[in-house]
Amino acid sequence: MVMNAALGDKAPGFDLPAPIDGPQVWYGPRMSVSDEWVHRITPADVAEIEAAMRPLLEANADIARISRSDFPLATVAPRLASIREEVMTGRGFALLRGLPVDRWSIREAAMAYCGIGAYFGNARSQNAKGHVLGHVRDLGRDAVNDQTARIYQTRERQTFHTDSCDIVALLCLKTSRSGGASALVSSMTIYNEMHKRRPDLLRLLFEPFATDRRGEIPAGKKAYFEIPVYNFHVGYLSAIYARRYIDSARRFDEVPPLTTEQCEALDLFDMLANDPEINLEMEFQPGDMQWVHNHTILHDRTAYEDWAEPEKKRHLLRLWLAVPGARPLPEIYADRYGQVTVGDRGGIIVPGARLNAPMEAE
Repeated sequence: MVMNAALGDKAPGFDLPAPIDGPQVWYGPRMSVSDEWVHRITPADVAEIEAAMRPLLEANADIARISRSDFPLATVAPRLASIREEVMTGRGFALLRGLPVDRWSIREAAMAYCGIGAYFGNARSQNAKGHVLGHVRDLGRDAVNDQTARIYQTRERQTFHTDSCDIVALLCLKTSRSGGASALVSSMTIYNEMHKRRPDLLRLLFEPFATDRRGEIPAGKKAYFEIPVYNFHVGYLSAIYARRYIDSARRFDEVPPLTTEQCEALDLFDMLANDPEINLEMEFQPGDMQWVHNHTILHDRTAYEDWAEPEKKRHLLRLWLAVPGARPLPEIYADRYGQVTVGDRGGIIVPGARLNAPMEAE
């Protein structure tokens, strides 16, 4: 959504952009009683998806390089385009329900998912190994004491954050024994609430914060990147945020401690994100695909207890997507996104990485 305020420079006295209006500003309680964001796959849709998938499976096609032209969906494609528009210019998220993952192999599910994902954007690497297909599964790692661990490799609560792409998508294969709910909150709603309550603290979020790369360091870059939480650029307000990694960046000698005022601003941001009057929790079912616009939405996952049996453990597949026609981003995002070229930005690219789509969590 385009705003009509001018940011000017980022000195302490700059004029904050005006409060946001439009569908990107929403409150969880209203969304929780609505199904306007839930879309259902029909048996005819499944048949078309399987018809597109079959020749690729027979040819042992490289899932990491599937494009729209490889995965024809004449009937389903217009619906996917409509959902993508909801995500990119509307409320910022959608759920597409009904893939028959219970009767598909992991390769079939991954092929269908990446084929559908190609209608939303171009897949980006999610880690230093070049994985364009991520596996969200507990690998027994400790994100608190292991400074290279990523939170999706644990059963811990994630806390609200953004990822390094235009759209982050999840496909649920299996659910946990308990917990593990997905939570979303509008960063635009948080902006409005901070604008109303503490504009003095909100101003601080337009200044850069060092954020830990957790050991996944692109060529020529520092072990952390520095970007403001809120960025206003050519009429668009965007957010990028990972409090856990802002805090862990203080482990580097050259990164100064957060000031009292910065901590207060981040704490207020977190308090608002965690307010049940603002955020939305949803429970996944196997076959659900969630699509989230990173620049206007933060996502989280509650802690969970998993099944003892390996074959029953919670398992989601993830895509990071660069979307053609997405909003422009300021040049400062290149420190994290590699570049800001629309349709070809985001992800984590480190020296020697080759794009690939593993069929198991690593």
